[in-house]
Amino acid sequence: MTDRYDVVVVGAGIAGSALASVLARAGLQVVVLEQQTTYKDRVRGETITPWGVLEANRLGLTGTLLDAGGEYATTFVGYDENLAPVAAEAAPTPVAMFAPGADGQLNVGHPEASEALSRRAEADGATVRRGVADVKVAFGRQPSVSFSDGDGEADHEVSCRLVVGADGRTSAVRRQAGITLEERPAVTYGAGLLVRADSGFTGKNTLGTEGDVHFLAFPRQGDLTRLYLMVDITRQPEFTGPQRLEHFREAFGRVRSFPAAATLASGEAAGPAGGSPMTDSWTVEPPVVAGAVLVGDAAGWNDPIIGQGLAIALRDARSVGEVLTAGEDWSPDAFAGYVEERRERMRRLAISARISTEMRCTFTPEGRERRGRWSVAFRTDPVLLGQVGAMLGGPEVFPAESFTDDAVAAALAV
Repeated sequence: MTDRYDVVVVGAGIAGSALASVLARAGLQVVVLEQQTTYKDRVRGETITPWGVLEANRLGLTGTLLDAGGEYATTFVGYDENLAPVAAEAAPTPVAMFAPGADGQLNVGHPEASEALSRRAEADGATVRRGVADVKVAFGRQPSVSFSDGDGEADHEVSCRLVVGADGRTSAVRRQAGITLEERPAVTYGAGLLVRADSGFTGKNTLGTEGDVHFLAFPRQGDLTRLYLMVDITRQPEFTGPQRLEHFREAFGRVRSFPAAATLASGEAAGPAGGSPMTDSWTVEPPVVAGAVLVGDAAGWNDPIIGQGLAIALRDARSVGEVLTAGEDWSPDAFAGYVEERRERMRRLAISARISTEMRCTFTPEGRERRGRWSVAFRTDPVLLGQVGAMLGGPEVFPAESFTDDAVAAALAV
C-alpha cells in the first residue's frame, strides 16, 4: 500500500525540518525522510547571521533554536595582527546594525539545532522517519518516493504532490532530477574544533588574520566555543591527518592578536577536529523540476568562510513555504520568484565570500598591508560597505552597485 502526503521532504536538516514545520502548521500532510538516526558534528553551520535570525523569527522558530542551546552574540570584535588587542576591544561592532529586529548573531550547535527543528516539525504535525536509505524519486505531475528502512529488507513508497530535496551537498534528489552542480575550486581549507574552556570570551564573535591563518571564534552556552582556522588549501593534509587535533591546537594557540586564543586552543575538545575545503557551488539548471524543488545545500552553497549557510537554509524554507501555502499551483512556474531571488542572493554572497577570502586569506606582507587599507576603506565607501554588510544584513538590503564587476575590481584594488 502506498501512503499519500502533500509533501515529501528528503532530509531533516535545518532547511528540511524548518520547512516541514511551516507546512505542517499550515495544515499540509508532510513526511520527512532522514538518513541519520543521530545528527553528527560536521564541523560547520554553527552560527546564524542576523539576517538569518530575522528569517527564524518569521518562521516562528527562534525559540526552538534558543532552547537547543543557542546564544546571541551582540557584538563583533575584529582582533587582527594589524591592531593591538586593546584597540580592537575598544571598537566593537554591533552585529545587528544592518538587520533591525534581530537580537544579534545566534550561535548554536548544528547537531543540536537539527535535532530541535526535527522534533519541532514532529510536534507541529509532520511525520519524521529516520534511518532511511535507498531513496528513489519518481518525478512529474504525480511524484512518489520509495525508500528502505535502512537495513535493506523493508521497502516503502509514498506518493505526494511535491518532493523537496533538502538532502545536503551530495543530494540524491538533485542527482536523480538531472540537475547538475558546479563548484568553484577551493583556495582555502577550513578546519574547526569545538572546545570547552573558561576563557572569558562570551557574548561576542571574532575573526581576524595573523601570519598564515585566518581565525574565527563563536562562543555559546556552557563555556563552549567553536573555533575555526582558514589556511591555504595546500595545508589541508595538516588538518586531515592523524595529528589533525594537535596541529589545530598548535596553530590556533600561536595566535597572539586574540587574547583568548591560547586558552581556547588548550581547552577540552567537545567534538571532533574536522573541516572541509572552502568552496562556492551552484546548480547549472534552476533548482526545480516537475514534481520537485531543492532547498539548502542541495540547491548549492556559499563558501562557509562568511558563515551564511544557516541563514540561506532558513530563507529557502520560508520562500518555498510561502509558495506551497499560497495556493494550489505547485508547478515549476510557481517557484520562478524563489529561483530568481535565490540565484541573485547566492551570486551576491559569492562576491562577498570571494572578497573576504582575498582580503583575509592572502598570507603575505602585501596582503597584510592591503587588508589594513581595506578595513578602513569599506567603512567609508558605501559600495564596499555593501559587500561586507551583506554578510550581516542580507544581500538584498544593499544596492546592486556593490555587486558589479567594477565594484569587485575596486575592492580588490584597494
